[in-house]
Amino acid sequence: MRGIDAAGVYLPHYRLERDEIEGAWGRSPHASLAVPAADEDALTMGVAAAESLFEGRDIERDSVDLVCFASTTPPVEEGMCAPRLGRALDLKRGVETAEHTQSTLAGAEALAHALDADGSALVVVADCPAGDPSDGWGAGAAAFLVTDDAAVGVSDRTWHADEYPGVRFRERGATAVDSLDITTDERAVVRESIANAVAGLDADGFDIAALHQPDGRMPGRVVRGLPGAPETEVGTVVNHVGDAGAATLPIGLARALAHARSDDSTLAGFFGGGGAGAAFAFEGSVPVSGLDDGDFPTGESISYASALRKRGVVTDEAVAGGGAQVSLPSWRRSLDQRYRLRAGRCPDCSTLVFPPEGACADCGSREAFEPVDLPRTGTVEAKTVVGQGGAPPEFAPLQRRGGPYGVAIVGFEADGHAALPAQLTDCDPESVAVGDEVRAVIRRIYVQEGVVRYGAKFVPR
Repeated sequence: MRGIDAAGVYLPHYRLERDEIEGAWGRSPHASLAVPAADEDALTMGVAAAESLFEGRDIERDSVDLVCFASTTPPVEEGMCAPRLGRALDLKRGVETAEHTQSTLAGAEALAHALDADGSALVVVADCPAGDPSDGWGAGAAAFLVTDDAAVGVSDRTWHADEYPGVRFRERGATAVDSLDITTDERAVVRESIANAVAGLDADGFDIAALHQPDGRMPGRVVRGLPGAPETEVGTVVNHVGDAGAATLPIGLARALAHARSDDSTLAGFFGGGGAGAAFAFEGSVPVSGLDDGDFPTGESISYASALRKRGVVTDEAVAGGGAQVSLPSWRRSLDQRYRLRAGRCPDCSTLVFPPEGACADCGSREAFEPVDLPRTGTVEAKTVVGQGGAPPEFAPLQRRGGPYGVAIVGFEADGHAALPAQLTDCDPESVAVGDEVRAVIRRIYVQEGVVRYGAKFVPR
């Protein structure tokens, strides 16, 4: 049966706990929040979830025939993210791409697209709605590998569509999600949309459910109107993640499938403001990378003020000076180096060279280098910290949001030695020492000519 054969989850390293929000606003919030770093967005989180899926599994990246990216907060209003995702993951250039956005139903649409396709498909759902943390906006990503003869089969799926104006919408150019605040009506709309979709499924009942969850109360309200009264606890993750838009339910689905037994049936009930519902019936269980025995990693707690800075709520983005001017064609030529740490081996003396350009640093040969991907982990050989006011102009906006940042020389062993300079992220840069092991992640580097430049940074292991 076609379905999900592997899954991965990514949550940002930083967390804003309930007591921090309560201290700032004097009211008890519904959730602790996952807070993306200043250099994270939906694309980088999607890459991280997919890398988690591939890590430690015998999956040929060239075997992926389709990549579907879903988000309500893509980094650009017009422009494709899936090709960037494919390049960062080192998928084949001939991979088919598809993008789904516009509503929290985007994840369901991407999953349905993958199920209807032939061959192996990668579904990535990532989101980070912007706004004040007091509104409960979280962040995260989930990735699923869809294949034939999968560990988790999709036995049925159905849809419900009707017009529900004013229920969960975001005007173009706005950062926060709005509604008409007719809460009783909104709850009824969500329940009706999901219940009507579930009623069309060819299923007797479910053991576990993951349901639309703008807050922790909604799944319980929805499930009361469904046949079979499935368990909702393991599929409800909003109290730990926050409202991560289109990604919340896929993250909850991944956790539900990790907790399910091989003979369990799992329901996923999606809702998209505007409005429509979708229901998927799953059979089976699958391990999920990025979870610790089915639970989320702890992360680092931060203050409310720090969360505001990282989300860009209290920062001025204006930058004086032009900074480094790296043309887009030059940047594109270096993508394999920036994404995959692609070095070169001299064909004459076997020396590793990074970047793989010009003459061999050891023997001076100008023969074409043989491409070598360095390991994703390396060792800090030297380090410094760039304080406020010390960053080049192109890095200043991220520094204002993320604070002082570390820059390290990272060394790698790959039948030879190579080293490269890179920024550190997701850490107190003062705590990183020479000799520490670090791991590559894909993050925002800077914005130039209105285009986000992405590449590898490093986090402590």
